[in-house]
Amino acid sequence: MTHAPLTRRAMLVASAAAATLPALSTAQQAILTRAIPKSGEALPLIGLGSWITFNVGNDPAGRNASTAVMRAFFAAGGRLIDSSPMYGSSQEVIGEGIKKAGNASRLFAATKVWISGGSNGPAQIEESRRFWGVPKFDLLQVHNLLSWEEHLPTLFAMKAAGTLRYVGVTTSHGRRHDELERIMKTQPIDFIQITYNVASREAESRILPLARERKIAVIVNRPFEGGDLIEATRVKPLPAFAAELGCKSWAQLMLKFIIAHPAVTCPIPATTSVAHVQENLAAASGSFPDQAMRARILAAVGTA
Repeated sequence: MTHAPLTRRAMLVASAAAATLPALSTAQQAILTRAIPKSGEALPLIGLGSWITFNVGNDPAGRNASTAVMRAFFAAGGRLIDSSPMYGSSQEVIGEGIKKAGNASRLFAATKVWISGGSNGPAQIEESRRFWGVPKFDLLQVHNLLSWEEHLPTLFAMKAAGTLRYVGVTTSHGRRHDELERIMKTQPIDFIQITYNVASREAESRILPLARERKIAVIVNRPFEGGDLIEATRVKPLPAFAAELGCKSWAQLMLKFIIAHPAVTCPIPATTSVAHVQENLAAASGSFPDQAMRARILAAVGTA
């Protein structure tokens, strides 16, 4: 899940030398993409999360603000929007925004199944589909591995029937990596979603290398550690070397850190601000840090 609604947006870490990155291609407005390993389909390097930020209930102002964020996201070249039944009214708000935003034909719809017991999964998935107003989801993920043994067969059957394109599982806060690793080794999943940022780098030792080995796409949640990293850097001057990467803010610098890791497919910062979603997507362009520059970013943030 993404806990980055707060005052800023998501952070994307860059890892590994630019020369070792998988091929990147230029999308509209210079937004770069990375291929989904199992299919080769290109996804823009920044997505959009909806945890907290889109949970606005029936508040008209909140819904209009969410639509404005989605409109700006699509206009800047974004595609993947991620949600979950756990996120309150977020899925309904996304569905309304899809109808209003325009240019939503680019949408890569990603949500989750989050319910105990495999027999309850199909009804929840169908309810989510109605909320979104899409004919089918691009990606369904088992949220926080809840009842994954029961839900994965349902998702694989949907994929085989052509009513779903990709299957994944999620975890966050660095939890349950042992179980996640076992799933990655034994199940033919297409995506995982994990926490990874300049402060939470547990995934670097086993999960990200295994994802590359198994050709599993990686969505990154909590790119700003739930906003804590933005708060921690608020009073710090942006280091001069940020200009070498075209970064105008700490948020962009931290997102570039994430994106640079060759196993990462797409981080999903959440925001209520049009300016921030535009700033986030701008981080998916230009150059990315090599290993030496990554070390400088960690030192500057104070998480080396």
